[in-house]
Amino acid sequence: MVVAIRLPVRVVVFLVVLPARLVWDACATAARWLGRAVFRPLGRALLWAGRAVFVWPLVGLWRYVLVPLGRALAWLGNLVVVVPAGWLYRYVLGPLGHALGWVYARVLTPFGHGLTWVLHGIAAVCGAIGLGVSAALSWLARYLVVVPCAWVYRWVLTPLGHAVARCAAALAWLVGAAVTGIGTGLYWITRILFVLPLLAVWRRVLVPVGRVLAVVAREILDALGHAWRVAGYVSLAVGRFLSALFRWAVVEPVRLVYTHVLTPVGHTVRDAVLRPAAAAAHVAGHAVRQSLASARLTLRQARADLRRVLVGERRPAREENLREPIGGDTRTLGSSTTALTKD
Repeated sequence: MVVAIRLPVRVVVFLVVLPARLVWDACATAARWLGRAVFRPLGRALLWAGRAVFVWPLVGLWRYVLVPLGRALAWLGNLVVVVPAGWLYRYVLGPLGHALGWVYARVLTPFGHGLTWVLHGIAAVCGAIGLGVSAALSWLARYLVVVPCAWVYRWVLTPLGHAVARCAAALAWLVGAAVTGIGTGLYWITRILFVLPLLAVWRRVLVPVGRVLAVVAREILDALGHAWRVAGYVSLAVGRFLSALFRWAVVEPVRLVYTHVLTPVGHTVRDAVLRPAAAAAHVAGHAVRQSLASARLTLRQARADLRRVLVGERRPAREENLREPIGGDTRTLGSSTTALTKD
C-alpha cells in the first residue's frame, strides 16, 4: 500500500512544487540583486543623510554650544553659590554651630540628666502601683471567669460535642452508602451507554483510519521534501541554461561586435580622420598664432612710429654702474691699489 501511494503522490507533488520552486528561486535571485544594487547603497545614503541631519548637528551643538555653556554656568555657579556658601559656613554657620554645641553640652545636657532621673523615679512608683493592680485583676479574672468557663467546657460542652459527633458520623455513613450506591449505578450506566461504544469506535474505526492517514501524511511530507530538492536541481539547471543562453545570445555577440567591428572601425577612424584632423587643427592654430604675433608686432611698431612723430625721439638713459663709487680712486680689478695686487 505504501508503494502504491508513494509514486502517484510524488508525481502530483512534483508537478505542483516545481513552478513554486522556480518562482521562489527567481524571487530569491531578484531579492539578492536588489539588496546588492539598490538597498545597500540606499541604506548607506540614508545612513550618511542621518549622520548629516542628526548626528553632526548634535555633535556640533554639544561641542560648540552646550560644553562652553556648561563651563560658563559652572563658573557662574561657583562664583554665585559655592563661594558665598563657603563664606557663610565659615563665618556664620560654623561659629553659630559651636555656640549651639556649647549650649547643648553645658546647659541642655545637665538639665536633661536631671529630668531623666526625676522621670525614672515617677516611672518606678507608677510601675509598682501597676503591678499591684494587675495582680489583683488577674486573681479576680481567674476565679470569676476562667474557672467557671473550664468547668462548663469539661462537664457540659465536651459530652454534648461527643454526642453530636457520633450522630454526625452515623448520618455521614448513611449518606456515603447512598451516594456510593447511586455512583456505582451511574458508573455502570455511563460505561455501558457511552464508554464501551466510544472505545469500540476508537479501536475499530479511528485507529485504522489514523494509521492510514499517518501513512498518507508521511508520504506527502516525504514527497514534498523530495520534490523540493529535485525542483532545486531543475531550477539550478534552468538558471544555468538561461544564463548560458543570455551569454551566447546577447553578451558574446556584443563582445564579438565590439572586438571585431567597433574596435577596428574606431582605430581606422582615429588613424584616418581624427589624427589628421588634429594635426591640421594644430598647424592651423600655429599659423593663426604666428599671424596674430606678426600683427601685434606690426601694431606695436606703428604705435612707436606715431609716438616718435608726435612726441619726438626719447633721449637714451645714462648708463651708470650704481654698485661702483664715482671717482678716480675707485678700486677695480685693473688698479694696483687693492690688497691682492699691491706691490
